[in-house]
Amino acid sequence: MKKIIYMLSALLALTSLCSCSTPVKEAQKTVYAMGTVMELRAYGKNADAALSAAEDEITRLDALLSRGFVNSEISEINKNGGGEVSADTKAILQKGIKVSDKTDGAFDMCIAPLVDLWGFYSKEYHVPASAEIAEILPKTDYNNLIFGGESVNLKNGAELDTGGIAKGYLSNRVIDIFKENGVDSAIISLGGNVQTLGKKADGSLWRVGIRDPEGGLLGTLEALDKAVITSGGYQRFFEEDGKTYHHIIDPQTGMPAESGLVSVTIISSDGAKADALSTAVFVLGKDKGVTLWKNEGDFDMVLMTDEGNIFITEGIKDTFQSDYDFSLITKE
Repeated sequence: MKKIIYMLSALLALTSLCSCSTPVKEAQKTVYAMGTVMELRAYGKNADAALSAAEDEITRLDALLSRGFVNSEISEINKNGGGEVSADTKAILQKGIKVSDKTDGAFDMCIAPLVDLWGFYSKEYHVPASAEIAEILPKTDYNNLIFGGESVNLKNGAELDTGGIAKGYLSNRVIDIFKENGVDSAIISLGGNVQTLGKKADGSLWRVGIRDPEGGLLGTLEALDKAVITSGGYQRFFEEDGKTYHHIIDPQTGMPAESGLVSVTIISSDGAKADALSTAVFVLGKDKGVTLWKNEGDFDMVLMTDEGNIFITEGIKDTFQSDYDFSLITKE
């Protein structure tokens, strides 16, 4: 349910590789999955094999997790109100529930009925009446997802949508596959979810661009073994009667979130966590997001408010650059 397609060239500020006497082999691959364009770039003698294995894994997980496939595991669970789950589906659901617990449900994988009600899945957009939302809200509660061993059960007519975490989970798997194939330098963009492995072939750090909602770059970030994932209301929206409605739905209200934020970037070594947190913090707003960061301590953030103010957490103060003024968030 997140992130309209942004090509790698629009998101990455990459400097050219050094000219060496023995050039490092570079391999690239473009894959379309999970409704978006995915760009993979790896370096090393096994880069081609690593990319082929990564493409196979992307195809497999797409068929497992996407609601777009009527026979996917997620679709079958939704259709049957539960069922047995594979190791990957169990892992992604458990990761999502952890984020839900820590954010008081600001991230919620049982959001599917609301996504459908607003038309963001079908692209047949619709501003629902308050009565329609009230009818749907009991279904959109992550507590409706119940685990029992290797099975799950969905209560109260709930349905799952893993779109807010699936690409982050997938980026973790791609990085794991690269490592298994001996690749120690790579960068991937899965529909705008960027994740890096090691340093560039010339020994410098990868530079990842963070988009300004108004166009251009809000800033750039040096990244080493990190996922850099952004959520913003500008990524998918529609207009009706002169008002704009974006796709990041607050599970508590059933309405597009109005938290005072227009862009949230999460930096973490865990792509799945970064993916889910980017949505959660967007829903929570700056103050609650900062409290979450202080309590967790294992990720960093770049926040932009609807007034155009930029805030970054202290963990990236030496690696973030911007032409705009920004304020530092500290734990003191």
